[in-house]
Amino acid sequence: MSLSIPESILDTLALADQSWRPILLKGLEAIAEADPGYLAELAADNYLPTGGRLFAAFTLPLDAVRYVLVGEGPYPRERSATGVCFMDGAVESLWSEKGLSKEVNRATSLRNFMKMLLVADGLLTSENTSGDAIAHISLRARAIGSPFIQTLTELQANLTRHGFLLLNATLVYRPDVPPLKDAKAWRPFLRTVLEALDEHAVAKVGAPPALVLWGKIAEQLNALEVMSRFPRAVSEHPYNLSFIGNKGMQDLFGPMHLLQQQVR
Repeated sequence: MSLSIPESILDTLALADQSWRPILLKGLEAIAEADPGYLAELAADNYLPTGGRLFAAFTLPLDAVRYVLVGEGPYPRERSATGVCFMDGAVESLWSEKGLSKEVNRATSLRNFMKMLLVADGLLTSENTSGDAIAHISLRARAIGSPFIQTLTELQANLTRHGFLLLNATLVYRPDVPPLKDAKAWRPFLRTVLEALDEHAVAKVGAPPALVLWGKIAEQLNALEVMSRFPRAVSEHPYNLSFIGNKGMQDLFGPMHLLQQQVR
């Protein structure tokens, strides 16, 4: 079956942790079985992420996964699309003199996620997440000896430290293809990943990871039978302003204090 998978797609498996590679190959085979022409069409097209980062989320070893966060799809900009859910490659610094950095404010989902974390930490209220309110926090965050993280790289590291596999419902973005169409093609792949996580938990006599589903495309995964084996937390996508005040997300992420420096 792997012969039907284009070499350029197979090459991107190199970025994944060794523990994932047989599973990811099986997932690609599931795509090829469901839609024999899809991967060849994808390989011949221009898609994001570039640079062989298709499976960048899977650098987290299988044993380390405690949560699976599923967003919608890669950012529609080459620099921003990293292969890791909502980690915008155009962002590095999180803070500025005026509050959040200009790059964070341009990345709507990331901006709202950070505001939700600040509310969960009791530093903001849901009723007031204005620039002026955040500017006071930024002043503390940028001070010498501050306990706050400074970069998106550190935020991603904190999420990884807590065991987050940062996926999207579709692993690719193509400007001429509706995201729902690509998400449907990737569903057999995600089913394979989830089945592997469930089997791994059973073999280790442990609990399966919790699924965190952001947005309507991710929520469609609930149609898969394997989903019933996982605890789930579902919310609107962070590009919605209402995400900032989502109590379920605050309760989930608040105890992790993701904007604080953490022991390695």
